Amino acid sequence: MTKLILKEEKKDLFTVDNKYCLVHCISSDLAMGAGIAVKFQEKYNLRQKIRKNNKDGITYPNVYLIGNIFNLVTKELYWHKPTYENFKITLQMMKHMCGWNGIKYLAMPKLGCGLDRLSWVKVKETIEEVFDDMDIEILVCYI
Repeated sequence: MTKLILKEEKKDLFTVDNKYCLVHCISSDLAMGAGIAVKFQEKYNLRQKIRKNNKDGITYPNVYLIGNIFNLVTKELYWHKPTYENFKITLQMMKHMCGWNGIKYLAMPKLGCGLDRLSWVKVKETIEEVFDDMDIEILVCYI
């Protein structure tokens, strides 16, 4: 029997156990100049790593797994806002990548709910819908 466990905890995302793969949203221009993406860029130098691994360009919607970090490309340019449709597509892509790579633990902020202004109620419902049939634990961290 598969079972999704979705937990929300008040904690710093960057202090979670290393069994978790981290997840965040970015734009295909790789700006990463605001919000939690700044911390991801400063800590992991993702822009350079994503470009190095994708010389043909960064497309959206798409997902780039760099080490243990899922980079969900939900919009083209940093000032755009993602659609729920593109957001769901990236979640579905990430789900398949988790299956292929045997990933059972994800940790993320409230995706798309900061600067991107998506509704956490809708985002949470979408996460539950996409991962409902998967044996995975998703930890949502907020401060």
